[in-house]
Amino acid sequence: MKNTSFIKTIIVVLTIVLAGTFNSEVSAQSSKKQKYKVAVCDWMILKRQKLGAFGLASEIKADGIELDMGGLGKRLTFDSKLGDPIERQKFLDKSKELNVGISSIAMSGFYAQSFAKRDSINLMINDCVATMKNMKVKVAYLPLGTESDLTKNPELRPIIIERLKWAGKQVGKIGGVIAIETSLNATEEKKLLEEIGCKHIKSSFNFANAVDNGRDIATELKILGKKHLAQIHASTTDSVWLENDKNVHMPKIKKALDEMKWTGWLIVERSRDVTQVHNVKANYGANVAYLKKIFQN
Repeated sequence: MKNTSFIKTIIVVLTIVLAGTFNSEVSAQSSKKQKYKVAVCDWMILKRQKLGAFGLASEIKADGIELDMGGLGKRLTFDSKLGDPIERQKFLDKSKELNVGISSIAMSGFYAQSFAKRDSINLMINDCVATMKNMKVKVAYLPLGTESDLTKNPELRPIIIERLKWAGKQVGKIGGVIAIETSLNATEEKKLLEEIGCKHIKSSFNFANAVDNGRDIATELKILGKKHLAQIHASTTDSVWLENDKNVHMPKIKKALDEMKWTGWLIVERSRDVTQVHNVKANYGANVAYLKKIFQN
């Protein structure tokens, strides 16, 4: 009887130890930092600067959101509630509660507004940088958009470079980066970044720019290089989901990024199925799932 009792005790102890070891391994694996994380644009999931963006992102299993600064219109600066400490804390609390990160702070107002010509650029950039600092986000997204398209308006290049050099100094004060999206090919965008000459101004590479102009995504990424790449908008113009897009060879793209030793956020902006373009959960859920399947498995 004593031997039986002793053996039972040994079995219980071993079970506890093994369980603890297994749990530690699982914990270590789950806490291991992902090389690539997947986010969605809050304005594209119809949750621009709304707390609900975190819940929806969590529901479709995204790792984060790209949080917008709000609209511009004819205002001097962005229509943002993130300058209010109480409102801002609500966003930070919700991010922590749902374990949904903030990939970057977006200035999407510049899709249609002119970065080259607006008078109050200093105020806008400083508001964005202050938001980055207060929310501990290191990247801001700046699309140069239709009004500052350097392919169609090359005469704007000097003023854009001048303004980006200044903006780089401001974001550099907090150790951050402004990631610009242009219509240029990778070779020309690299030249632009080198002319700006500031490590705090980098590229936000958009799959759509390459695909819409018949360029290979992986090749463009390699030309641009790790040094110049801050984040990726990993989607194309609306047509089909990423997994069904014959112009997007995702394993090849991952291989290129792996070889570059780049790490960072892949952000879904579009690639909506045009037959169900308003179905947010279906479109973004499918694209997030596909990116995670390729980049996180």
